[in-house]
Amino acid sequence: MIISASRRTDIPAYYADWFMNRVRSGYCDVANPFNSRIVSRVSLAPADVDVIVFWTRNAAPLLPHLDELDGMGYRYYFQYTLVQYPACLEPNTTLPAARIATFRKLAERLGPERVVWRYDPVILSNITPPDFHQVNFAELARSLRGYTQRCVVSLLDLYAGTRRRMNALRSEGVSLLQPSRSEASDLLAALSRMAGDNGMEVFTCAEPEDFSDGGAPAGRCIDNELIERVFGMKLPDRKDPHQRKACRCVISRDVGAYNTCPAGCIYCYATGDIARAETYFRNHDSLGARL
Repeated sequence: MIISASRRTDIPAYYADWFMNRVRSGYCDVANPFNSRIVSRVSLAPADVDVIVFWTRNAAPLLPHLDELDGMGYRYYFQYTLVQYPACLEPNTTLPAARIATFRKLAERLGPERVVWRYDPVILSNITPPDFHQVNFAELARSLRGYTQRCVVSLLDLYAGTRRRMNALRSEGVSLLQPSRSEASDLLAALSRMAGDNGMEVFTCAEPEDFSDGGAPAGRCIDNELIERVFGMKLPDRKDPHQRKACRCVISRDVGAYNTCPAGCIYCYATGDIARAETYFRNHDSLGARL
C-alpha cells in the first residue's frame, strides 16, 4: 500500500507531530471526504506500507523526524511545491529562500530523485503573465540545479472555492488570463527547455491536453516506475480510480483531510474555506487518531 500524505493538506508543514504519533501507533483513522461520518482505519505499520509520498510546501517541521522514519524502515519521497507567487496569491507562505534551503537539505539526505519539484499550479494572470513564469521558473530552476531531476507542472484548475477567491481578487486589480492551447503549449515548452538546462525533466500533472510535443509529457506524481527505480520495489501499474480522469497516478491511500491547511493559498483546491481551515489547525489534537 502506498500512503499519500497528503493531497488534501500539508502534513509535513502543519501536522508532522500528528503524523509521527500515528506511525508510532501503527495506524490512523481517515474520514470519507464526502461523508465525514464514514471513518476507516488505515494501517501505518511498516510491514503494510510500501512507500509514503509526502506532499508539501515546507518540509522543515518533518526534517527532525526523518531519522526515526528511516529507523522504522519506511520508504518515502517528496512532492515539494516551490512557485514563489506574489503575496496576494500566497499570503502565508514561508520565505522562498528558507523553502529552497529545506529542499536542498532533503535532496542532500535522500538524493535528487526522492525530492520532486512541483511548479504547480501555473497561474496566468495580469500579475503573473507568461513572462513572469519564465523569469520565476528560471530563477528557481537554477537554485535547484543538482538537487532534483524532475519538475511537475500543471495549469490552474478553477474549482468552486478557487474561482470564488480568484474572483474576489478583482477588487485588488488581479484578473486571470485565458491562454489558448498554443499559448499554454509555448509556455510549457519554454519551462521544459529551462528545466533541461538545469538537469531536470518536466512532466505535466492531470492535464487533459497532451503537451508532450513541447517537452512536457504527462507524468505520475505517485509513480510506480519511480518507486521501482529508487526502492527496487515492483508495484502494480494500476491507475487510481478515485483520482481525476487525466490523473495517471497509481493507487494510493490518502490519510489527510480537506479544509485543514491554514496556508491560505488563494488557488488551493483542497481548502474551500480558509477561515475554517485556520480554526481547525488551531484546535487540532496531535494525539488524535484522525486528522
